[in-house]
Amino acid sequence: MATGLLLSGTIAALLTSALPAQHQPSGGFEDPPPDKIVIDVATVNGSGCPQGTAAVAVSEDNTAFTVTYSEYLAQAGGGSSPTDFRKNCQLNLLVHVPQGFTYAVASADYRGFAALQPGAQGTQRASYYFQGSPDTQYRTHPFSGPLNDNWQATDTTDWAQLVWAPCGVQRNFNINTELRVSTGTSDPAKVSFMTMDSTDGDISTVYHLAWKECPES
Repeated sequence: MATGLLLSGTIAALLTSALPAQHQPSGGFEDPPPDKIVIDVATVNGSGCPQGTAAVAVSEDNTAFTVTYSEYLAQAGGGSSPTDFRKNCQLNLLVHVPQGFTYAVASADYRGFAALQPGAQGTQRASYYFQGSPDTQYRTHPFSGPLNDNWQATDTTDWAQLVWAPCGVQRNFNINTELRVSTGTSDPAKVSFMTMDSTDGDISTVYHLAWKECPES
């Protein structure tokens, strides 16, 4: 894993029937496993997360991980470049879990700042899928100007609808986030923008993991 990759993200279990039939974990396991999970970043690609601007940290209780970004900003209007209106970041994660356990993403919290002129529009979007899955699940959150404040978007999934990683099989987990800004009916000479970032200028998104015990083979 390359050092300096700051990946701060909140992952929602927005996956529904994303996995082929495998061993289905039986019964809920509410407490995290005793051993640490390890999350490695296979690849980070996108205009919103140039190399060296994103890193992943796993919580001490193994129930969440955070991805942080320092250059994730979309803007439109004023002297903005035609390509500035959309920024994205595709994360390809290797999630290693202790033997006998599996995981699913239960919720995702995204935070940032928006400065949208009256009539301008902003959008935060995220998609999630396991490697080899035929389905991709999306969640979209629209924002409208005038807006000059922090923003937050949360995606959640009920326990019964969680899609679990297959037991005993390594599957990369992919997260693609996106910010879009359009001038809409606003004054095109004025800039509108959205960032995924916290008060200190870094984007912060937290992905909360749920756990189940795998059936004995």
